[in-house]
Amino acid sequence: MPPDIAIGYIVDDEAAVRRSLALLLGSAGYAVETFEGGEDFLRQATTDLPFGCVLLDVRMPGIDGVAVQREMLARGLPHPIVVITAHGDVPLAVRMMKAGACDMLQKPFTGEAVLAAAAAALTRRDEATAALHAQKRIAALTPREAEVLQGMVAGRQNKVIALELGISPRTVEIHRANLMAKLQVRSLPEAVRMALAAGSGAEAAEPT
Repeated sequence: MPPDIAIGYIVDDEAAVRRSLALLLGSAGYAVETFEGGEDFLRQATTDLPFGCVLLDVRMPGIDGVAVQREMLARGLPHPIVVITAHGDVPLAVRMMKAGACDMLQKPFTGEAVLAAAAAALTRRDEATAALHAQKRIAALTPREAEVLQGMVAGRQNKVIALELGISPRTVEIHRANLMAKLQVRSLPEAVRMALAAGSGAEAAEPT
């Protein structure tokens, strides 16, 4: 699939909803794939799944939308989710929004609302792709290199990192050079941006 083709994944147990959404997105130029439920979608939702917007129904038999989102997060899938909900499922949809879903469409919804939500969700392409690349590179670091990176993100000098880790400043310098080579960055700001994009959990602080 060419990278400039927008993709929409429709996950809903109602055939009529799948059909109408597929026609709508298709008419807007999307490549569309439909799934009868959460289990059907998760069978294909691997890390190789092309990036696209997931229109995900909350209430489905078997694996519901909440469980699908949870599994997508566990698999590290960056695909943005737009939640489809009926009135009675709004609390569940809000829960999904808090867990990272981009938007919520309450039935009955208009075609304009669907297209606007999908387009907004797909603007996360660059951010999500950068985060995925950063996560893969950081995963290649040794535990000690990851600790040094956390110190760098926190704004600590080499001698402070060395003291905290019980190693010499020279060893910190070696780990720092190695991790920057693995991350394919040339400067401290680049390394920090990559760590934050990957969600490393280290929080920036004032240099000590």
